[in-house]
Amino acid sequence: MKILVTGFEPFGGAVINPAYEAVKLLPDVIAGAEVIKIEIPTVFGRDEEVVRAAVEKHHPDAVLCVGQAGGRSGITVEKVAINLMEARIPDNEGKQPLDTPIREDGENAYFASLPVKSMVQYMKEAKIPARVSYTAGTFVCNDIMYRVLYMIDKEYPHMRGGFVHVPYLPEQTLDLPEGTPSMPAEMIAKALACGIRAIVENEADVKTISGETH
Repeated sequence: MKILVTGFEPFGGAVINPAYEAVKLLPDVIAGAEVIKIEIPTVFGRDEEVVRAAVEKHHPDAVLCVGQAGGRSGITVEKVAINLMEARIPDNEGKQPLDTPIREDGENAYFASLPVKSMVQYMKEAKIPARVSYTAGTFVCNDIMYRVLYMIDKEYPHMRGGFVHVPYLPEQTLDLPEGTPSMPAEMIAKALACGIRAIVENEADVKTISGETH
């Protein structure tokens, strides 16, 4: 089995992105699966170009994209991506789309085809804060999750895909308000490794109750 794992470059004036910093720490083999690690641009559309090239080169069985969710206190495994680009800040090429569909011919939303609840369960068993998330936002994180799932729907039906959001690194919070959540890169990488093991070991997701009340 091959799993392609992507992490975003820094954005919004930052000099570091916890996503790719953690991805770089992953071993090359997890639970017998080859792990292919790449950095992708924080740019609407160009993110897909880089991922597509890697998919065509490596033919992975699954694609796991990773991005920063500053302010979240734990690892959040995303359940759904929506067909919308709405950028509060410009991407790394200055693009700032407003109320724009990602794909005109795409579904309004796609659900992750990875075992989301199993991934959270494995992370929690490793004593790492994790939960299922039902919003990947409307910036480039949602963009790449949607584009990957669209790609799977239209071209690669035997491939699985999904997205994980990770907190700030501690060094990113030095000038942020007191109490801003963070997590060391090593712990983030451990969580991602747990998630990858769950992907390898679970074709179908566990049947546990999740969801939000607000």
